[in-house]
Parts: sequence; C-alpha cells; structure tokens
Amino acid sequence: MQRRHTAGLGLALLSAVTFATSGTFARSLIDAGWSAGAAVAARVGVAALILAVPAVLALRGRWHVLRRNLSTLGLFGILAVGAAQACFFNAVQYLPIGVALLLEYLGIILVVGWMWAAHGQRPRRLTVAGAVTAVLGLVFVLDLTGNADLDPVGVLWGLGAAVGLAGYFVLSARTDNELPSVALASGGMAAGALALLALGAAGAMPLHATFGPVTFAGHKVSWLVPLAGLSIVAAVVSYVAGIGAARILGARLSSFVGLTEVMFAVLIAWAVLGELPSMIQLVGGLLIIGGVVLVRIDEFRTPEPQAPSAKPTDPVPVA
Repeated sequence: MQRRHTAGLGLALLSAVTFATSGTFARSLIDAGWSAGAAVAARVGVAALILAVPAVLALRGRWHVLRRNLSTLGLFGILAVGAAQACFFNAVQYLPIGVALLLEYLGIILVVGWMWAAHGQRPRRLTVAGAVTAVLGLVFVLDLTGNADLDPVGVLWGLGAAVGLAGYFVLSARTDNELPSVALASGGMAAGALALLALGAAGAMPLHATFGPVTFAGHKVSWLVPLAGLSIVAAVVSYVAGIGAARILGARLSSFVGLTEVMFAVLIAWAVLGELPSMIQLVGGLLIIGGVVLVRIDEFRTPEPQAPSAKPTDPVPVA
C-alpha cells in the first residue's frame, strides 16, 4: 500500500508538471502567429486522436454507456475543454503565464458559490475563510494599487478560464460512473476540438496558424516541436498520469496535489521565457493557493461518497 501510495503521488506530480508546460508551449505558437483558438484546437484534436484507441478498447461491450452520455461529453468538451483552454491561451497573450494560471484557479472558489446558489449547499466557515483569502490574493495579483501593468483584457480572459475550470469540476462530479475516464478525456477533447473548428469556420473565432520556424526557449525550431509538446506532453501524458493518480489516491487528494501546477508553471515560465511575477504578485499567488487549500481541507472533512456497485468517477484534469 505504501508503494502504491508513493506511485500515486508520483503520477499526480507528473500530471501537474506536464500540465504546467502548456502555457509555455502555447506562447511560442501564439507569438509566431497562431491564434489561441487554433492552438487549443490542435492540442485537443491531436490528443483526442491519440487517446481514441485506448478509449475504444475501454468501451468494448459498453457502447450504450457512451450513447447515454453524449450530451454530457458535448457540454464537457465545449465548456470544460474548449472554453477553458481557449480563455487561458488568450490570457497568456496579455499576461505572464503564472498570473493567468492563478486567475484560472479561482474557478475552484467559483464552484463553492455555484453549489450554494444552485443547490443550497451553504459553505462552512473554513470554506468561507478560504474564499476570502483567495479573493484577497486576487487583489494582490492584480496589484490594484497601480504598480503592475496588467492588461484588463487578459484579466477578463483569465477569469473566463476560471469559469471553464469551475465547469470542469461541476461536470466531472455529474459524470456517469460507468463511463471510463479515458473515454471522457478523448470524447471531451474531440467535442471541444469540433466546437472550436465550427466557431472558426463560422467566423465567430479567429482560427489561423503559421507553419514556419518558431522561437522556443530562445532557439528557432519547427512549429511541430511546440505542437508535439502541447498535445503529447501537456495533454496525453498529463491526462493519463492524472487519471492514474485519481484512481490510486482518489479524486480529492489527487486534485489537491494538482495545485502544485501553479508553482511548476511559474518556474517553467521563468526558466524558459524569463517571466517572473513581481513580489506582491507572488504574495497574492500564495494567498490564492492558500485559499484553495483551505477549501480543499474543508472538503476532506466530508467523506467522499462511493457507489457500491460502480467505480468512482475519476475527474480528468483540463487546465
């Protein structure tokens, strides 16, 4: 059991590290002329194709489960995959990657408000303390005193990513327990890619890409290098590792460890792009993470329900 728990922690950290590379890979494509929508569509489209084979194998003999979850997969793909990632990639055009990711993680706090407003689940004192702490951290991250030069357009995109992340948590909790996690990942990403392509074809979203050399980590490389990193490292590896971690550790503990993604994203952006938030923004980031941690600790106080005759749902990471 100890070795299994250690393996689960290792997978959760691997998932967090690989997810944290998405902003850095995407920045190189966006700086080369890719639209955020095109970068997201390419990322989730390639990842969906790669995961299609294990998804089909997992669904053999259970195609009725897929049919009854088509609407859920569609909504999951549009909101939790397409909208969340498109908003995040748009945010990194205007903001440092670490700041954009901190704004996105406010989605966990939005879930608390949604569950209270829509389902009457009034938050307890520890959750309220966590929400207040996170909002205070947001004030520091945005540096409302005027010392930081943050583009308000980027802030709005970051908050849009937070809404998408909140949708991911809410929809993951409602997913059919019989639907394999890899099928949820592949189907959701395929739905997100199709939705983005449809919006681009209708002219509702910029969808353009360039196919010349791009600058990554200070070097000229082929556009295929960041695209491969974005779809394989930051999508396929991170999703598979996250699913494995959730199965070993449980959804709550694995998502708790996943909070380290913020730290890894800041370190990767600093090492590769030379981006580092100001001291006051780092303090705000610590407050946001601390607030989310308080919310998570409060969730741990309530036993996670398990269905006696079905496997627990394994939420699939999206950010």
